[in-house]
Amino acid sequence: MTQISRFIGEVVPVAQNVTGDGDESPAPEGGGGFAGYALVSLHCLRIYLDTSYRMTIDLLKEMPQIIGEIGLSAANLPSPPTLCKAFDRISMSVCRVLLRQSAQLHAPSKHGAIDATFYERSAVSRHYCQRITYRVQKLKVTKLVDTESQSVLDVHCSTNREGSDADLAEQIARRNSGDLRSLAADKGYDKQSLREALRNLDIRPLIKHRIFAPYDHAHNARIDEQRYDQRSMTETVNSTVKRSLGFIVRARSWFRELREIALMCVVYNIKRAVKQ
Repeated sequence: MTQISRFIGEVVPVAQNVTGDGDESPAPEGGGGFAGYALVSLHCLRIYLDTSYRMTIDLLKEMPQIIGEIGLSAANLPSPPTLCKAFDRISMSVCRVLLRQSAQLHAPSKHGAIDATFYERSAVSRHYCQRITYRVQKLKVTKLVDTESQSVLDVHCSTNREGSDADLAEQIARRNSGDLRSLAADKGYDKQSLREALRNLDIRPLIKHRIFAPYDHAHNARIDEQRYDQRSMTETVNSTVKRSLGFIVRARSWFRELREIALMCVVYNIKRAVKQ
């Protein structure tokens, strides 16, 4: 069995679990539309193949075994415009649940680390940029990573670089409070309110203090160094995702870019699971 066969074999059950329409026919019948799990699986394949909508459909027509895993055939694949429009109907909440389900394939250790990286927005014509006021060239992406399995647990995207990284980390930690026992981060997340919020959530903060006074040395000495050093796993994951799935997002509008990044992390989690 090839790696792409193992990949789609994991994607389809996860997508069926999340969308809840696993009993429906994947292709349109009697004037209906494509099942949600079929469209989610096709979009994961598009990101896995790192191709455009049109090229994805062309390639899948030559892969009957792969699309057969979804329940489709070359004759009833959606057209590229249909696949593109279907992307708008995949809500960010569905993408987050997909990400959570894909992370569970790795049996997370409950010890997380958080860090941010940047993705390039795809280069477009000057006329297009002026017409839609397309000025932001980079997308800031903050990932919460399980330090032992190196799976992505959660992701946050923003086109705005303003604001505190610590406040953003608190928001992500609250969303995942039941799945974390500790959270490691570098000194860019050094904020006392974040540490207090994490303790209130029963999450041990592993964030070193900046040295302003002698007692800051004492605070840092009490940190579990072995767990703290694992924060570098976020950099490893960021590098792996960019090298394997690209560092440029193809979508034009910001809300589509957020979904694309989330599905990239889903694909990364599943690819890592099928390699183990």
